[in-house]
Amino acid sequence: MDISKAMPQQLKTPFLCSLLVTVLLSACSDPVDKSKEITQVAPIPGEVFLAEDSPKKAYIKTATLVLSQHPLLEPLVGKISYDEKLTSRISSPVAGRVIATPITLGTPVQIGATLLELDSPEVASAEADYSAAEADYTLAQKAWARQQELYAGKAISQKDLEQAQDAVNDARSALQRAQQRLKNLHINTGLSDGRFSLRSPVSGTVVERNVNPGMEVRSDLDKPLYVVSDLKKLTLLMEVFEVNLSKIKLGQKLSVSVPAYPGVVFPASVQYIAQILDENTRTVQVRCDLPNADGRLLPGMYATINVNSNPEDEAIVIPLTAVFTEGDADYVFVALEDHHYKQRPVKIGLRLKDKAVITDGLQANEQVVIEGALTLRAEEEVEIDSNKAN
Repeated sequence: MDISKAMPQQLKTPFLCSLLVTVLLSACSDPVDKSKEITQVAPIPGEVFLAEDSPKKAYIKTATLVLSQHPLLEPLVGKISYDEKLTSRISSPVAGRVIATPITLGTPVQIGATLLELDSPEVASAEADYSAAEADYTLAQKAWARQQELYAGKAISQKDLEQAQDAVNDARSALQRAQQRLKNLHINTGLSDGRFSLRSPVSGTVVERNVNPGMEVRSDLDKPLYVVSDLKKLTLLMEVFEVNLSKIKLGQKLSVSVPAYPGVVFPASVQYIAQILDENTRTVQVRCDLPNADGRLLPGMYATINVNSNPEDEAIVIPLTAVFTEGDADYVFVALEDHHYKQRPVKIGLRLKDKAVITDGLQANEQVVIEGALTLRAEEEVEIDSNKAN
């Protein structure tokens, strides 16, 4: 039966209004009732709970902690240089004019290889002196042989025989001196062309050349004519402050990087620690062996050097973005479970530009927030303020 038809006209309007009000109140009360069914987590000091659908989760990144070798001090700056044990700066011991074309830069050479040739009056003079000394020695031997015969026939005295013997000895000494001079210049005694060959005393690569064809060469030039070095082995020079000197040991392994090859690490080892302290800079120079088998590293390059602990000396190393400071203490957030994070104080042994070495407060295999720690700290403050307001 239609209720509106059964009701008197004067009661129809109030009834409809009452029904409409009831429906509206019912509709408005539903969300309030449902909100009361959501479980609210009471804020805990130092802990943060993020909702499943919280947009802040996108800014949170965690990592599992592991023990590893750690830096002992701030990265050092060094310079790559020739290995002086395998490098020779070669000058000419005699004056002369360069003939033909000297060997070019970048040429690999072996010990004894000819670098250039000179037309040298000094060499011509040395060769002439040798020839003269050789002739004098031959003549003195013949004279002594005749004197022996005469002495045997009692034609001369003992004194005359001894004088002949002295002349032979003097001639022999002069010949030996002339021969030694040629030997020092690496000149064969049978030659007399006045040519001098400048040879390399080491194997390696021609890395510097200060000579041109036809150039007049002297033995007192300021710069060497050639520099030959083995570029497969280089030296790394670095300055270490005296306060850090105890952390550097002979044979210690280092990690080296250069701007030319970002992300590439080259191994080096400490070879020599100077015994003198620079009083102006308060530093000690340290020389390191730097293998360069592939030839990528070049003398003159600047390098960044990381001094790490021994393999058995391990610690927790975290990005500096994981750390935030309040007052005099440092803190991180540890992930306990999904969406649950706890603030924890830590002690930092060494704080670097982008990482920190932790000495206390964290253990291996824990999950730590490495990005978004400040976001969680801000959320913690919001929860505390909300709790106070309620």
